[in-house]
Amino acid sequence: MVMFLFLVVALAVVVGAVTLAVVGGGDNAPLPEAAPERLQDSLPPDRPVSRVDVDRLRFPLAARGYRMADVDDALGRLAAELAERDVRIAELESALAGARAAAHRSLDKPAPHPEDDQR
Repeated sequence: MVMFLFLVVALAVVVGAVTLAVVGGGDNAPLPEAAPERLQDSLPPDRPVSRVDVDRLRFPLAARGYRMADVDDALGRLAAELAERDVRIAELESALAGARAAAHRSLDKPAPHPEDDQR
């Protein structure tokens, strides 16, 4: 029985010493506050996003996966840029269709004969 009590007391002393060491019993200072991880390489704000930017994008881990704010910001930025590109593609396709129609009309119109100019 004495041996059992000795082991329990020894275990309590070891647990207490480890707890004090981890919490910061030395120099009366607690553990330094760890700064939360933030997104290091965010999407560039001064130019359009490229495929390489998306490939390099890595989100820091949080307690339950990824930080929602970082992911939401990146997805919002990508959605806005995709919408801009879709509008630009639609404008270019419309301009191309107009140019093709004009070229087709000019090909259908008969060329003036040089004899008509001499009269």
